[in-house]
Amino acid sequence: MRLQALISAVAMLSATTANAACPIELAVYGDRDKAAEIDFRPTLESATVTNSFKMVMDNSVVLDGVVMWSDEVGRPNGMLMHQCPEGDVTGEELDACTVWQGVIYSVDEQGNVGLLPRERIGAAAPKKLIFADLGHSLRMSAAYGPDGFSKVPWDVFEIQGCQE
Repeated sequence: MRLQALISAVAMLSATTANAACPIELAVYGDRDKAAEIDFRPTLESATVTNSFKMVMDNSVVLDGVVMWSDEVGRPNGMLMHQCPEGDVTGEELDACTVWQGVIYSVDEQGNVGLLPRERIGAAAPKKLIFADLGHSLRMSAAYGPDGFSKVPWDVFEIQGCQE
């Protein structure tokens, strides 16, 4: 029984160490209800977008996410979009395909709440992310329902792993 406990402790420590070393642009997060997964991806060189990700829902629905930091009061303003047109889009078109918009908060190992860090080389992924009012916004979106996703995630996502 002690060997089993030791093996479990080592496995948990290894997972925690691996996740802590994961850069934000490769982090994978999941919510407590297993309704959605967030996969961050490298943003490359963008003048305005500081982080990029996709949120994978049930029924193979994929929401595209971007983060742009505001200038006046520095906040990571996230947007989730569903089936936006390609290329140059008008503000009206962008509004029509945006299913959630808000500030993305982070939570570290000690439980301190902060802001999602900008993607930069060496920036470690936070333990948890909070997408304020995500569930409500997604449930009210056109992407929810018979032709879209049927499960709505919790607003808090915890790191699950790191893409390679």
